[in-house]
Amino acid sequence: MSDPHQRNKVPKEDEDEEDPVEQMIAKTGCLEKHYAVQFCMADNKDWRKCQQEVMDFQSCIQGYNQRKAAK
Repeated sequence: MSDPHQRNKVPKEDEDEEDPVEQMIAKTGCLEKHYAVQFCMADNKDWRKCQQEVMDFQSCIQGYNQRKAAK
C-alpha cells in the first residue's frame, strides 16, 4: 500500500509546468497585479482587506480588454 502522506504531493515534473491561469493573465500584462491580490489574501486571510489590490487588478484587466477591443 502507498504512503498516505505522499498521495497529495505533486510529482516533481508537474512543479515546473506553468499554471495555465497564470499564462493567460501574463498575456494581459496584469500578472504583477494578480500576484499583489494573491499576496494580500495570503497575508490578511480576508479579501475585504485587499480591495485596493482587487481594484487595481480589475482596472488592469479592463484596460487590456479595451485595448484588445480597439484593435
